[in-house]
Amino acid sequence: MIRKTKILRYNFIFLLSILFLNFPLKLIIMKNLILLHGALGHSDIFNPFKEELSKYFTIHTPLFSGHGAIEISENGITIEKYTQELKEFIEKENLSDIYIFGHSMGGYVALCYAYQHPESVNSIMTLGTKFDWTEEQALKESKMLNPDVIAEKVPKYAELLESQHGSKWKQLLPAIAELMISLGKNPPLKNNLSTINISVQIMVGDKDNMVSLEESIEVYRSLPNAKLAVLPDTKHPMDKVRPNLLLDVMKDFWSLS
Repeated sequence: MIRKTKILRYNFIFLLSILFLNFPLKLIIMKNLILLHGALGHSDIFNPFKEELSKYFTIHTPLFSGHGAIEISENGITIEKYTQELKEFIEKENLSDIYIFGHSMGGYVALCYAYQHPESVNSIMTLGTKFDWTEEQALKESKMLNPDVIAEKVPKYAELLESQHGSKWKQLLPAIAELMISLGKNPPLKNNLSTINISVQIMVGDKDNMVSLEESIEVYRSLPNAKLAVLPDTKHPMDKVRPNLLLDVMKDFWSLS
């Protein structure tokens, strides 16, 4: 009787392996990866990465308010609001044990969420995320977000912003400037990094002119369970990052094969 039961069990497992050998079994065990864009960015920047990453994850690419076709909130834009938007997205999609990659501001939002909800997050990778926010630094950065100056001096960038965010791009820039000023006055991660115990990889490009290696190292050392990667010949914009290089680092950190 015991022998017959074992045979039936093995036959059942064999049948399952045949029925679900390819795509369906993959769906059952697929992990969730959220890709978060930066300020003034768009989820389209992740298109060169999605095909390869979809071999290992179910990919989610939410847009923050004010970006793409999503309107700017009447209450403005803050890091706290974007963290709440990420929380609402995760709850709506009923996600757990989440892997997150955040570019620039997206990385800051990811760590803010992990600080508040560590039980939901498996691990985080950030790239080109600015952590050294002061009032002086924020004012300096915000002054660069003048839509009229950008339209005149950098027309191609203005065209890109309009193609991604529509005519409201001129309202989005000052809203992001206000976010920076708010961040400079009260950076929510300041003095709280040591409480984020999940696995984190901090990444910065060696040619990033917006984020310093020094601030990235300081954050890496402040996190209890962190790794640091400096990407060679890499600037700040996501579209300047070589996909194969970043994918290799992702596969290494998340042990993908």
